[in-house]
Amino acid sequence: VWGLGPPGAVMGAGRCGREGESPRGARWGLSPPATRMGWKRGFPSHPTLGRLTRCHGLFVSHLQAEQAHKVVASYKPSKFDRKILLWTGRFKTEEEIPPRIPPEMLDRARNKARVKACYIMIGLSIVACFAVIASAKKAAARHESLTSLNLAKKAKWREEAALAAESKTK
Repeated sequence: VWGLGPPGAVMGAGRCGREGESPRGARWGLSPPATRMGWKRGFPSHPTLGRLTRCHGLFVSHLQAEQAHKVVASYKPSKFDRKILLWTGRFKTEEEIPPRIPPEMLDRARNKARVKACYIMIGLSIVACFAVIASAKKAAARHESLTSLNLAKKAKWREEAALAAESKTK
């Protein structure tokens, strides 16, 4: 079986650091010939770089990560976009924001802002639920309920209707 190491080898003793994996590429699901050729997860690793970097959810070599971040900055952010970039923590001050940014950066900032706004709305909904519970308990202590309020309102309407009917008959 590929990736199990030589006979008698201690499993998990390599740089992978997980129990039951061999140190030579089984973590990436590669056969030993692929690891000997310098391939890591489908990407050829640069011989001088030696380790992988996480870039956009994938593990790639440092060289590929540098190339991925060289995106043409082609979008001029508006004042609202600048506020979003500041609120999401991408930049510390408004002076740090360049005049043109990549659209992907703004998309990621908008997604973060959207998630933050959802968390804020969830928190406010929970606070509102507790406020309604507290007001309902106070109303119950005063012996008020929706049923009694509705009955009182309908009784008032009946009296008004009766008075209107009497005034018409006179």
